[in-house]
Amino acid sequence: MANVMLEVNELSTKYITRFQEDVYAVDKVSIKVEEGKSLGIAGESGCGKSTLALSLMGYYFPPLHYMGGDIIINGNKISGLDPDHVRKTVLGKEIAYIPQAAMNALNPTRKIIHFIEDVILEHEMYVTKKDIYERAKKLFETLGLPPEVLQKYPVELSGGMKQRTVIAISVLLLPKVLIADEPSSALDVTSQKMVIKMMKHLMDAGFISSMIFITHELPLLYNVVDDIMVMYAGQIVEKGSSHEMVFDPIHPYSKGLMGSIIVPEEGLRDVKLTAIPGVPPNLKKPPSGCRFAERCKYVRPECRVTSVPLREAGDGRVYRCIIPETELRENYAREEQKK
Repeated sequence: MANVMLEVNELSTKYITRFQEDVYAVDKVSIKVEEGKSLGIAGESGCGKSTLALSLMGYYFPPLHYMGGDIIINGNKISGLDPDHVRKTVLGKEIAYIPQAAMNALNPTRKIIHFIEDVILEHEMYVTKKDIYERAKKLFETLGLPPEVLQKYPVELSGGMKQRTVIAISVLLLPKVLIADEPSSALDVTSQKMVIKMMKHLMDAGFISSMIFITHELPLLYNVVDDIMVMYAGQIVEKGSSHEMVFDPIHPYSKGLMGSIIVPEEGLRDVKLTAIPGVPPNLKKPPSGCRFAERCKYVRPECRVTSVPLREAGDGRVYRCIIPETELRENYAREEQKK
């Protein structure tokens, strides 16, 4: 049986605005990622993807606040630990995070090797700069990055090269779990392909034990991860294998998300695009019933008042809807016949 690298149980976090309003961004999310496996998280902007990524680090600073739940990395619980202890012993070593637009966070006045020195010396005080350089050179060569990059300034690198450099820096300490928050966004197609290839190589070469890949482009995950989890308004609405989620989604939101994106995969190229009407709910006051109810074409009166738990589908995946799987599939089939 494979080791579980990351286990999250009922994790809830919120933002507190300057007006002391609570925004419930992550609501009782539970996930499990095994060694050698990768999980994709998809959903539209504002669904809680990036907040979940930050929350998984176990390191909270205002306006983000921990509400409850457990985060366990490689058997060690990190939720509730002293923030300074988490920063020194967990971040970078146990779990690493690549934020959105990370390539723009590099100080343009410092060489790449200086960023690497800062990361390593923060955790390994007695290593020499010569050893750091040799270590970084070997890592960059293994990941297909020329060693000359180490002596360059960020402004001398292309967007794709900067992104791959940031990814390389993030795995310097060989973290058990790597969280990549839209690492291929704002890149051209060629650079995206190189970044995705690099992410896969990190797993194959053993630089990381497991990975979480976040994007709003659900089809992109098909070529990157083993399983996909779709989020909506701070909650998980469906989770299954990448093939199931791309080619055969069950939840109406997952179905709508797939239907609103151009998909190059065989069998989905000619599917007519459709939009999801409406907007997500206000997470300052989340609805008591299904959070997708106001946008769902199959909504029933009870959907707006009944709390909806995750339920298991016939193939083993989970989805959050009071409508039985068979009925949802019948609705989808009828709609396909009308097209």
